[in-house]
Amino acid sequence: MLKMSIMEDAMAATSQPVSRGPVPGGLAPQSLPLPEIFARVSRHVPAIEWPALAPDIEAILRLKRERNAVILAHNYQAPEIFHTVADIVGDSLALAREAVSVDADVIVLAGVHFMAETAKLLNPAKTVLIPDMGAGCSLADSITAEDVRGLRARYPGVPIVTYVNTSAAVKAESDLCCTSGNAVEVVRSLNAPRVLMIPDEFLAQNVQAEVPEVEILTWAGHCEVHERFTPADIRDVRESYPGVTVIAHPECPPDVVAESDFSGSTAMMMNFVIEKRPAQVVLVTECSMADNIAAQNPDIEFIKPCNMCPHMKRMSLKNIRRALETMTHEVTVDPALAERARAAVERMLAVRAR
Repeated sequence: MLKMSIMEDAMAATSQPVSRGPVPGGLAPQSLPLPEIFARVSRHVPAIEWPALAPDIEAILRLKRERNAVILAHNYQAPEIFHTVADIVGDSLALAREAVSVDADVIVLAGVHFMAETAKLLNPAKTVLIPDMGAGCSLADSITAEDVRGLRARYPGVPIVTYVNTSAAVKAESDLCCTSGNAVEVVRSLNAPRVLMIPDEFLAQNVQAEVPEVEILTWAGHCEVHERFTPADIRDVRESYPGVTVIAHPECPPDVVAESDFSGSTAMMMNFVIEKRPAQVVLVTECSMADNIAAQNPDIEFIKPCNMCPHMKRMSLKNIRRALETMTHEVTVDPALAERARAAVERMLAVRAR
């Protein structure tokens, strides 16, 4: 009876509705009272914890109205952020696309710093906040603007495609950007015999397998979450769970992708699971991906392994609330730099229309 009592207290904590904007990956937009939202995340948020979370959620919803703010959250955010306070959720490509049309004065980016920078590039007149300035990225840290200038000097005339998981300074030195969701299309759009794709070595190698007609030169950058997966991990899971469906992110090493049944961005992974509805599935990516899909798909069993991203997990309800209360930390980009970086992002977004 104790658990039921705690759950009833949690459900009664507040009835403030939660508004959800366009949600990539097939999840319908929602406008639900908090008790119903709790029911959706109760598999991953213990009832005993909900009364401690509800006041922050209620405050965030109020502050969003007062500040005319929206929250953009990456698919790797924890369920208590993803399913309760986020207005728009998705992968890097979806967030970049949605950021262009956001109708709000303030954007709070629940993700890592390069994502907040990208939102600012596309919305120079809006206030963009990131709750924790320490939310970095191993890929973004793996390359500098000076490195890109060196590559351009070494390979004159070769177009440079830069993964969005980079700083604005690096984007500014590039011809156009890509994400894991559109990298193949971006490379093909160039109609070039050679392309520099930086900084993710494994993404470039996986794209190379899709476009053998193009010679792809790369950089030795890696995602600290995905580089740790091995083919042995996949084989062990298949041995323990015969018939399991394995879906790998293209930031994984090529030999891991080769062992999988499907590979794609987080939005593509989500779409695959929702459309194909495998009985058992392994998402070879960050742990919160499985939690967020499982919250609305209880009939699908999600099998580990997964790896945690320490940078994404720097986001919390408390620091999102603090960001809105104090209007910190504001993300700024030098205007001259921003103009060049914005052009690279906009060229990427234009590829879809071709």
